[in-house]
Amino acid sequence: MLAAGAGFAGVRSLSADDTVLTARQVVERIQKNVGIPWREQTVDNFKDGSNPDKPLTGIATTMVATFELLHRAAAAKRNMIIVHEPTYYSNLDDPKDVSTDPMFRLKRDFVAANNLSVFRFHDHWHGRKPDGIIDGMAVGLGWKKYQNPDNARLFVLPETTLNTLAIQIRDQLKIRAIRVVGDPQVRVSRAAFNPGSTGLNQVMRYFSGDDVDVFVCGEPREWDAVEYARDSIAAGKKKGLIVLGHDMSEEAGMAECARWLKGFIPEVPVEFMPSGEAFWSPTGA
Repeated sequence: MLAAGAGFAGVRSLSADDTVLTARQVVERIQKNVGIPWREQTVDNFKDGSNPDKPLTGIATTMVATFELLHRAAAAKRNMIIVHEPTYYSNLDDPKDVSTDPMFRLKRDFVAANNLSVFRFHDHWHGRKPDGIIDGMAVGLGWKKYQNPDNARLFVLPETTLNTLAIQIRDQLKIRAIRVVGDPQVRVSRAAFNPGSTGLNQVMRYFSGDDVDVFVCGEPREWDAVEYARDSIAAGKKKGLIVLGHDMSEEAGMAECARWLKGFIPEVPVEFMPSGEAFWSPTGA
């Protein structure tokens, strides 16, 4: 372990009294540093196939432990993967839901065979003050200086058109499949942001009032939330809805997680490894 760690910048020396760092110990440090009580009922736990007591060679933070991401992490010797969203296709990652499915078994067996530990960090990263995802997305969007000090989800941006703002966000976050509802030329400045799943009640809140010009969000349902926005615009509201997609609306928050972890995990390298965007938009004729 000493020899392996010698090449890492900023890695401290381990004394004879120290034990090798494990994924379980990393979680203990997360619990100590996150700043809120650890919940008894939570999705933040190790996922099936994980080996949390093996010595760590590195940590990767990411949005989703996709099969491709697991291969990249294993190749880079990042044998602890801290993810934000489910690994096995359901919120609770309960193996009995998919135990006979070949993709579940392939993924779980790869995690076990490569001595990986997959730990979900969702509830407490959102619960942290400030919310780790929103804080990281404000940095990723370049909006930190425009953020409302009393409400981290609100921003007053330089005035521009809805179309121009969508292009700026697309280019800043490198999103391939951004979607927009509203007049491209409507003027916008006062923005609200919601990462991840976005309910009808949130769209109703921002489209029924006059305090927000544009709502930037992750994944609203098309048949209710998006239709409410479309009807509001048809009824005369000068507003816009910009849909980033679930993963791309939170990914920069897991980059922030890597920066945060480095503050109290000096023994092994900590790296943000983007899982990327599932969608793409066709081009050409």
